[in-house]
Amino acid sequence: MFQNPLKAKTGRNDPCPCGSAKKFKKCCMNKDAYDPSALKDLYYKQYKIRLKNQKDIQKLRKAGQLVINTLDLVEKNLCAGMKTEEINTLVHEYTIAHKAIPAPLNYRGFPKSVCVSVNEVICHGIPGEQVLNDGDIVNVDVTSILDGYYADASKTFFIGKGGREAISLVDIARECLKRGIKKAQPGKTLGDIGWAIQSYAEQSGCSVVREFVGHGIGFDFHEAPQVPHYGQKGEGIKLVPGMVFTIEPMINLGKKDLRILPDKWTAVTKDNSLSAQFEQTIIITEDGCESLTPYEL
Repeated sequence: MFQNPLKAKTGRNDPCPCGSAKKFKKCCMNKDAYDPSALKDLYYKQYKIRLKNQKDIQKLRKAGQLVINTLDLVEKNLCAGMKTEEINTLVHEYTIAHKAIPAPLNYRGFPKSVCVSVNEVICHGIPGEQVLNDGDIVNVDVTSILDGYYADASKTFFIGKGGREAISLVDIARECLKRGIKKAQPGKTLGDIGWAIQSYAEQSGCSVVREFVGHGIGFDFHEAPQVPHYGQKGEGIKLVPGMVFTIEPMINLGKKDLRILPDKWTAVTKDNSLSAQFEQTIIITEDGCESLTPYEL
């Protein structure tokens, strides 16, 4: 059973964090777990985090499966000579055909239905006339809205045969996501996730982008909490069942610094080094976590 996440931080005579107006010692101190509805109210009140119930999870699984099917379609069609606009067309038409909405389209002015980030582009690459060449790495980031629920995932693919450094970077980025997901457990913290990612990336000779982070998702594109891919063990918000968020580390072969291009969207490495990313949407469960956009890492 999931244990009370705030016992260690709440004094006996402090107000109970469940909101009952009683002292902690006369309310939840001796309870093994919060009532789910009290926990839901507490996390929204303190952090603006909207915990999801079983009905929500079922809807999110369906949205997540559509995202994975879309990425699979893209992977089957990627080839040298392809324009990034063609990836946008694939994603847009497939999403609409499945009675869903591509979340990026017109989001805060973003002009396309998918983000396509090639080589030194960290994230938010805008599809267009750029032609993919043999040896390129390309991240495709898909977010779909199905029946009002959002799911988000991305993968970095090779065009043809990748070079030695590119292969190493992509492997490290994949492992970073894998290690982050392993720390997504009830009772752990957001800092535990960030520490696992940062420590592995840096010991592997790479860097972690700071300006862009994971995020809560489900009812909206971006919800609380923010999920940094760097941090310290034990710091940050404790993870509780019903939390849904993305883990999406952006790993640079060179330094972590970036710049934004004049289109005000495309983020690139400042030193023009390669960047790679993998992302999944996960939910914290009573005894671990589940990927709502599962693919093999």
